[in-house]
Amino acid sequence: MMTKDELFQTVESQRSALLTMADNIYDHPELGFQEVSAEKAITGYLTQCGFQVEHGVGGIATSFRAVFQNGEGGPRIGLLCEYDALEGLGHACGHHMQGPAIVGAAQALKVCAGEMPYTVVVYGTPAEETTHGKLRMLENGCFKDIDVALMMHGSPTTTVDVKSMAMSSFTVTFHGRKAHAALKPEDGRSALDALLVAFQGVEFLREHVPEDTRMHYTITQSPGPANVVPDTAIGRFSLRSYSRKALDQVVERFRKIIEGAALIADVTYDLKEGDRLANKIPVLKLNQLLMENAELVQAPRLSPPREKTGSSDFSNVMYEVPGSCIRVAMVPPGTSSHSLEFLQAGKGEEAHEAVVIAAKVLCGVACDLIQEPERLSEIQMEFQNNKCTNL
Repeated sequence: MMTKDELFQTVESQRSALLTMADNIYDHPELGFQEVSAEKAITGYLTQCGFQVEHGVGGIATSFRAVFQNGEGGPRIGLLCEYDALEGLGHACGHHMQGPAIVGAAQALKVCAGEMPYTVVVYGTPAEETTHGKLRMLENGCFKDIDVALMMHGSPTTTVDVKSMAMSSFTVTFHGRKAHAALKPEDGRSALDALLVAFQGVEFLREHVPEDTRMHYTITQSPGPANVVPDTAIGRFSLRSYSRKALDQVVERFRKIIEGAALIADVTYDLKEGDRLANKIPVLKLNQLLMENAELVQAPRLSPPREKTGSSDFSNVMYEVPGSCIRVAMVPPGTSSHSLEFLQAGKGEEAHEAVVIAAKVLCGVACDLIQEPERLSEIQMEFQNNKCTNL
């Protein structure tokens, strides 16, 4: 029978290897779908530890799946990690920490395997920051082999999330007709007019949507000189809500705004929808279990759950299987991710400690789920109940 003391000691025994891996990934940042060296470092360690590793799962070259099975049956513990960097910023979101923490937890569970049956499945999930690799992997059948999905993230405090925002994104291209703005304005049909009307329509819509709705927009291409009626204008729109169901209703109204803007300006348009991110299904019992283990390992700056968060492709996984992410303190309170301050903390003492702490928390949670099957049953029941009400 495994004990948490044994698990934590096994994590500690890997400290040097895990921190070296984290620093190496930090020093060689790679963008989404280009994470060749990071994937090699993580899977190389898992292979060395005796995991069965499959590369390129879900149709993505830099993804992977690694498995250790102890006996037949039992819970299937999913450990997910990201390792892509931000363009122009490097690892300013702390993704270099995730792979080392995850493999540290996975190896501890393998080394300390007892008689109770269970399976550890480690998924490497590329391109979270850009093209949402987990969505591609879901579409190609990944994550159906796990009963729970666990992740880690660096943070100003040690905490968990209650919600996340569903998101729909759109690129709208209006097509008008060029003309000399002074000599023949009547011959022109301004694509920019349509885009500006669309922006104004979104502003009017703000008054008539649920309070948690967020709507953002920008012009992605210069419409050209002021003395020429522009024949092309391209805008990018992002719509968010904590409810996918509510957001879908907002999306329908947004589509009418775009159609109306084109009619007003007498132009045509193309509307391209991007990825649809789900809101996560909160599982408070799983959050509580993560925080219990965070307290057990004396994680720094324990804080209440975050009620408000942004959007992530991990939410789409958590719409299909119970999941949660432990956020471990490694930057000063108030520090935002995707910032220079967050980047500069990436190889600091707190960041290094956060890798080890996260590994301990995750293998501690896995231990609880393996040795107390009723806890996993309760988590799955809460997940199903909450999904039915689409919280």
